[in-house]
Amino acid sequence: MSNVFYMPPVTLMGPNAIQSLGAELASKELKKALIVTDSVLVEVGLVSKLTDELKAHNLDFVIYDGVQPNPTEKNIEDGLELLANSHADFVISFGGGSSHDTAKGIALVAANGGHIRDYSKGVHLSKKPQLPLVTVNTTAGTASEMTVFAIITNQEDETKYPVVDKHFTPIIAVNDSELMVAMPKFLTATTGMDALTHAVEAYVSTAATPITDASAIKAIELIVNNLEAVVNNGQDRAARDAMQYGEYLAGMAFSNASLGYVHSMAHQLGGVYDLSHGLCNAILLAEVSRFNAKQVPERFVDIAKAMGIDTAAMTQEQAVNAALEAIDALSEKVGTKQRLTDLGVTEDKLAFMAQNALNDACSLTNPRQASLEEIVNIFKARM
Repeated sequence: MSNVFYMPPVTLMGPNAIQSLGAELASKELKKALIVTDSVLVEVGLVSKLTDELKAHNLDFVIYDGVQPNPTEKNIEDGLELLANSHADFVISFGGGSSHDTAKGIALVAANGGHIRDYSKGVHLSKKPQLPLVTVNTTAGTASEMTVFAIITNQEDETKYPVVDKHFTPIIAVNDSELMVAMPKFLTATTGMDALTHAVEAYVSTAATPITDASAIKAIELIVNNLEAVVNNGQDRAARDAMQYGEYLAGMAFSNASLGYVHSMAHQLGGVYDLSHGLCNAILLAEVSRFNAKQVPERFVDIAKAMGIDTAAMTQEQAVNAALEAIDALSEKVGTKQRLTDLGVTEDKLAFMAQNALNDACSLTNPRQASLEEIVNIFKARM
């Protein structure tokens, strides 16, 4: 069976990378952008970094700034309406995963029709390429700026679902570490733990390949060595750059190897309780890893080594436990080791969320298949 590897054809990376975007766009004969972002990024003036670059290259734009932290189907519908009314011919997302996921939904449905939900009942269901999409990333976590994934919330039934489509890949991705310097401490922590989760889940995925393995292991190394530093000092440019590369490598890994139960379960917490996705991943990662390590312990030995643990004198079991303890320790150091009950999660919703997690597309590549009761018990262990 052959493997396919998806990633953007062009990625601009490093400090002030956004200043190269206008020249890239000018060569593509695009006229008017729908900028998809959130109101906070507009209010603090960060979006002006993008709009100034567009103006300098005579590119027109209109801004949709209604994106919510857990992007909804309505966000996509509202963006589609503005896209049509403004006659924009391409889409630029500006922000973190929420902006990118919303923009992907807008660009895909604009070109293919229907409703975003129509593309969630399998993988790679769209028939035509989406409208040209450019992603400008301001967080080091989701990697949605370069992946084939988008996560959307259906507010009517409290579900959150992934859409996986090869046409989501942007024509240009921008990772400018200078845009990340102003990230609040807690957002830096949660997005960083999200990136670590991507790398770990991709490495133990049943769809892993040597390319995704190499990306995941290097991502783990970069994230573990730099996340605490950048949380404690957001102005640490070297750590910001390292996290930027770490989250991108993790995206390369999971966009092609997919994910597992951490994400399947975190999606449900986001859908029902509107919780931060990165925080939910941070809370669940060690516990799901404990469950998976019974199936692929050798993979967690590799993860331990990538986290800087000297496993030479350890048994396999000791090395696995050391990796799990290191994940929890990092989460505690950066302030994301919390309990679900403290976030308002109640036991009466666990079975509902567990069933939806098992139905989530990310569960297909988890290395160890679970029963409904086992998923409920993982939730309970973090209550």
